[in-house]
Amino acid sequence: MASASLLLPLGCIFGISKSTNRQRVYKINNGIGVQSLASERRLQTSNTTDRLDEHVVMNRRNLINLGFGLLSLLSGSSFSEAAGLPPEEKPKLCDDACEKELENVPIVTTQSGLQFKDIKVGAGPSPPVGFQVAANYVAMVPSGQIFDSSLEKGLPYIFRVGSGQVIKGLDEGILSMKTGGKRRIYIPGPLAFPKGLTSAPGRPRVAPNSPVIFDVSLEYIPGLEDVEE
Repeated sequence: MASASLLLPLGCIFGISKSTNRQRVYKINNGIGVQSLASERRLQTSNTTDRLDEHVVMNRRNLINLGFGLLSLLSGSSFSEAAGLPPEEKPKLCDDACEKELENVPIVTTQSGLQFKDIKVGAGPSPPVGFQVAANYVAMVPSGQIFDSSLEKGLPYIFRVGSGQVIKGLDEGILSMKTGGKRRIYIPGPLAFPKGLTSAPGRPRVAPNSPVIFDVSLEYIPGLEDVEE
């Protein structure tokens, strides 16, 4: 009679029941073999380990999702504010002394509802419609929080004034300025951002058709200077 151990890989041990003294038989792949209770325990241990690994992976994914969620909650404020630190001081066209002087400057209101105060009246020419202008600007929501600034970029913004390349209120406010001048422009909602602006770290959200404030410095008019020369 052939030995039953030839049906199993080397090193396997038979499992024998104390009550019946019989071996447990299982169907394995293409044939029938005898699997020991020790092998069954190893299989159960392997399954338990797999479940633990899956649980660890799920926990890592949850932590990553939680991190992204926190970032989205902080999108309307800077990381320094979230950490309880004082907000970073951003460059401005009108400092504290300027703000104090601006309180006594009369406000001008145009037919469109646009308003402005001249911080400094320039000595150069005003830009004709369609000419390029180079201007520095600081854009704020009514609370004074900055949402865009050419000063942070380190270069003046160049565009064709009166050609619809910027919001309507900025076009109108710059057309009556003189080169070298500085102005605070109060832009009503209909002349601002029709679709609004989404928030970003350090930048507040601008709601659609909400009023905004621009401090503008008209640096030079490259096209006009070329014509005069």
